[in-house]
Amino acid sequence: MEMARRDRISSEAFAQLVQQAIADLPPPYAKLMETIAVVVEEEPPEEVLRDLDLDSEDDLLGLYQGQSLAADSFFRSGGESPPQISIYRGPILRLCESPEEVVQEVYDTVVHELGHHVGLDDDDMPY
Repeated sequence: MEMARRDRISSEAFAQLVQQAIADLPPPYAKLMETIAVVVEEEPPEEVLRDLDLDSEDDLLGLYQGQSLAADSFFRSGGESPPQISIYRGPILRLCESPEEVVQEVYDTVVHELGHHVGLDDDDMPY
């Protein structure tokens, strides 16, 4: 079943669902997204799972990498990468039953990762 589900939504179609979820964000969130790169990866990297002490790649749907706005400073060190949100296609497709669920899960994941961007911890998140 898992492979059939993954085959139903191609990488290109998944990327379009990610774009749709981002386009559906309310204006304040959309404004924040202007400075954040969003990348789609097939699976979370092994070292990320280790660093976060997660047992399964299915425990991680997305990842925010970068300085939070709360910790941001006028005196930013040079050579710092721009903030980035990674969306992990494999875990999301294994979790969701339909394209609509994928859009909702990606939306929730982007909002969650944006929460990290503004300095929220996992415990402070709406999802």
